[in-house]
Amino acid sequence: MSLTGGIVLYTMLWFLVLFVLLPIGQKSQAEAGHVVPGTPAGAPHEPKLKKKALWATLIAAVIWGVIAYIIIAGVITRADLDAWTR
Repeated sequence: MSLTGGIVLYTMLWFLVLFVLLPIGQKSQAEAGHVVPGTPAGAPHEPKLKKKALWATLIAAVIWGVIAYIIIAGVITRADLDAWTR
């Protein structure tokens, strides 16, 4: 895996994990009982984006490490992937 490939893989994993984490533990403004004028009632009350970004960073790093090990150690190679399609 090249440096660019590693960076791209980590970035994709980070955004994927972040989008999975965003709705977890979310309360709408209507559920919290405080709707800010000009926003929909279903808008998040406290999104806690810093906390979720930190968790996304940690989880993506672990997943990236596992995938990088599989690629670098040669556990699964391109030849193995070609064999599956034939």
